[in-house]
Amino acid sequence: MGTLRDKGISDDSLIRMRRLRVQNQSRGTMLADRAEIADTSKTRKTGLLKHNRLERGEGLWITPCEGVHTAGMKFPIDVLFLNKKRKVVKIRAAMPRWRLALCLWAHSVLELPSGTAAATETARGDQLEFETFES
Repeated sequence: MGTLRDKGISDDSLIRMRRLRVQNQSRGTMLADRAEIADTSKTRKTGLLKHNRLERGEGLWITPCEGVHTAGMKFPIDVLFLNKKRKVVKIRAAMPRWRLALCLWAHSVLELPSGTAAATETARGDQLEFETFES
C-alpha cells in the first residue's frame, strides 16, 4: 500500500488549505483576505461552529447554499447571499445567534465578521470578485 509520502504527497500539502480573497469590485473594498471555503457536505455542515470569533479579514464562503443558521454559534455575523455571478442579492447584517436566514435566489453565502458589510459599504447589487490561493 505505501505511505502518502511514497505516493508523492508531502506533509505540507496535507495541511495546506484553499483560501479566498474577496473584493467588492463595485466599491473597491476588500471584504476578506483569508476566507475559508466550505464546498463539501462536511465543511458546509461545520461552517463557523468551530470558531470562537471571526477576525477582520476572515470569513467563510459556503457553496452551494441558500440559507444559513447561527444556532450554536458564539458570535454574530454578516451574511451576504450571492448569485452564481457572485453579485450580492441579499444582506443580513449583524445576524445574532440562534437565527435563520434564507434567500431562494442565492447560489452561495459569504459569512463575514459582524460590521464588515457596513464598514465596506457593501450593498445589494454589488459585484464581488474571488481569488483563490493556498495557505
